[in-house]
Amino acid sequence: MNNKALDYTALTLAIIGAVNWGLIGFFSFDLVAFIFGNLTWISRIIYAIVGVCGIYLITFYMYPGRSAGETS
Repeated sequence: MNNKALDYTALTLAIIGAVNWGLIGFFSFDLVAFIFGNLTWISRIIYAIVGVCGIYLITFYMYPGRSAGETS
């Protein structure tokens, strides 16, 4: 499958999620909650999308030797 754009989008959102978790861990600061409110429907959608991207990225383990975004 040639989903290079989807791969990079999922990877970018997962990185944003990881940075948010780092901010929570180091500084007890939730950037998503700060911007969109604490558990509003928008923030819940953002958390869900980041989670789905993380699950999608698990499929990268099915292709040994392939780096993120590489489809050939």
